[in-house]
Amino acid sequence: MKSELIRIGNSRGIRIPKPLIEQCGFGDTVEVRVEQDRLIISPEKRPRQGWSETFRNAGSAADDEILLGRVSANVFDREEWEW
Repeated sequence: MKSELIRIGNSRGIRIPKPLIEQCGFGDTVEVRVEQDRLIISPEKRPRQGWSETFRNAGSAADDEILLGRVSANVFDREEWEW
């Protein structure tokens, strides 16, 4: 698909047809970047997006090992640290 660049003040822009906006899952804002001389427009990613699903898929923490019990105290821990 070819699209004409339109003037917007001193800048240029393109109109993205509604079916493409829906297909790409664009909301009110998008992320824009350049990779290898190509303009990449992608849906905005919110901080921590997808973390809930990742934690659910990780399973129970019941079998996780506690690693801190194996670490011995260093000089700072023995001589300088105060509670």
